[in-house]
Amino acid sequence: MTTVRDPLERVLGARTAKVLDDAFGMKTAGDLLRHYPRRYASRGELTELSSLAEGEHVTVLAKVALVRKIPMGGRRGDRLEVIVTDGTARLTLMFFHKAGYWQRLLRQEALGLFAGTVSSFRGKRQLVHPDCEMLPAEATGTGQTAEYAAGYAAELIPVYPASAKISSWQIARAVRTVLDTMDAGEDPLPAELREKHGLINQAVAIQAVHRPIDVADYRKARHRLKWDEAFVLQAALAQRRHAAAALPATPRPLLSGGLAEAFDRRLPFSLTAGQCAAGETISTDLACAFPMHRLLQGEVGSGKTVIAVRAMLQVIDAGGQAALLAPTEVLAQQHHRSITAMLGPMGQAGRLGGADIATRVVLLTGSTGIAARREALTDVFTGDAGIVIGTHALLEEHVRFSDLGLIVIDEQHRFGVEQRDALREKAAGGRPHVLVMTATPIPRTVAMTVYGDLETSTLTELPAGRSPIGSHVVPADRPRFLDRAWERIREEVSQGRQAYVVCPRVGTGDADPGDRDGDGDGPPDDNEETTARRPPLAVLDVAPALEEGPLNGLRLAVLHGRMPADEKERVMRAFTEGHLDVLVATTVIEVGVDVPNATVMVVMDADRFGVSQLHQLRGRVGRGQHPGLCLLVTEAEADSPARERLDAVAATLDGFRLSRLDLEQ
Repeated sequence: MTTVRDPLERVLGARTAKVLDDAFGMKTAGDLLRHYPRRYASRGELTELSSLAEGEHVTVLAKVALVRKIPMGGRRGDRLEVIVTDGTARLTLMFFHKAGYWQRLLRQEALGLFAGTVSSFRGKRQLVHPDCEMLPAEATGTGQTAEYAAGYAAELIPVYPASAKISSWQIARAVRTVLDTMDAGEDPLPAELREKHGLINQAVAIQAVHRPIDVADYRKARHRLKWDEAFVLQAALAQRRHAAAALPATPRPLLSGGLAEAFDRRLPFSLTAGQCAAGETISTDLACAFPMHRLLQGEVGSGKTVIAVRAMLQVIDAGGQAALLAPTEVLAQQHHRSITAMLGPMGQAGRLGGADIATRVVLLTGSTGIAARREALTDVFTGDAGIVIGTHALLEEHVRFSDLGLIVIDEQHRFGVEQRDALREKAAGGRPHVLVMTATPIPRTVAMTVYGDLETSTLTELPAGRSPIGSHVVPADRPRFLDRAWERIREEVSQGRQAYVVCPRVGTGDADPGDRDGDGDGPPDDNEETTARRPPLAVLDVAPALEEGPLNGLRLAVLHGRMPADEKERVMRAFTEGHLDVLVATTVIEVGVDVPNATVMVVMDADRFGVSQLHQLRGRVGRGQHPGLCLLVTEAEADSPARERLDAVAATLDGFRLSRLDLEQ
């Protein structure tokens, strides 16, 4: 008998095992059985040949329509040309060797599976020397009763992810060999648990997913196997949470008469009920003797930064330090400005004008000057700096803290686990508490999967004073509509307000903007419509065109991730202080940029961005007393999936609803 741990070499032989290993990295029988069919075909179902694309490795189910030998011309022998059809389109199979053998195998009206790479010759699609597996004559209804033929035709054929090295039915043959001798052992799930959740036996599920009797059979199998995957993942994450809870951490309880209380009194607004609830939960976590691991997620502008500052001040009151890690310099600088402004004299310890009870806030990025860097590192090491804000520069070896008690990570999805752990290791005498934040809404199911080692707090309310944001799709092929977009910017600027124009990439010489490095200039992977179109619009092309054209006379500047840090800081500060009217930027402004006077945003080539990304960008306007306006410019056709995605973004400001749409896509 075969078990899931048995090596494939022993079960299938060295040759087949090597092919499976080379193609898919399979080592054991269990690896092969977890290579599930990507779809199922019935024997009476002919694959649509009209959908085949040149260069694609395909497996098709078709009927032989014509077989003919053709002399090779100046060479000896014949080549065989076989025309197969699915009833609506035709495909040519070409054989240059063993024409007699293939002619005997590929008889007219025979039904078969054919696999190969689609090529083109004289305008006709073809497969050259495809792998072939002919189905029995009974499949066409000849030689058997109609009842038997109907049953045979209805039988499901598993179609596996294949490669040029091994075809789908060769994989199916290997799977059958393993299944015929498989001893699945005892089901790891107790019978009462299976009954509670309506799950079939695991051994039955493995058989059914590879050899389904009907559609209902494989659906039950998939449900059980998906449940197993989710259960194993959640069990592993639960173990991680349990192990983390066993680690020691210094308790940082809320103390009366400290910075945290003074900060609350200083706030010019009242916290929302959601902010109060999240703040109390985090405060309780910080007082524990094991490390907090909490995800704070919320809508754009829901007030996560205020919650983070209150937590940092609680830790400082208890004798520790807090580090805020941001993914970009623009966001780190924005956090430094906003937190310094929020704290006022409370953030100027030891300096002229500083409060009696105060701390110090320092900024540390890769472009921090030598003198400022030396001063910041000293303040961090001595503990004079209670709040340390920075980018990946905080992870460097020579950055040493006096007593790191809390790590706040903004835009968690931009960082890897190793980077988060590298900062954790800088704490002495136990693990630090960790608070990660994201303004990209995450449905609960995704939060459990991706951030399953974290407890979750969610902010769903917007603070009082946030203005509504109107969103509209602007078809680029309607010149009047686009002209009106530029007129709206001029109208807002004439009233003393400011605007953003966002482009997918920096310059025309860039690689495809799917690269989310640096700028985050990336469209969603599923946006197939962009592949045959012009390159995405670029900041360095759009900015001069606007300056010379529809926005002539306005104060305009560009901002992107490839600019020197001091230049980015200069431009962002000028825009924040109102010295610029229009900022033409990449998605470097996607997170953390807070300019209350900015009221309108035009997103060029909006269909090249993801749903959550557009929602993030839109959150940059409407942050003050005036309503915001977001215009999504696109060339996507009205009935295309890309246009449907933009219409969905324009139809709602509910980020959690949009995140579900993003997940579905």
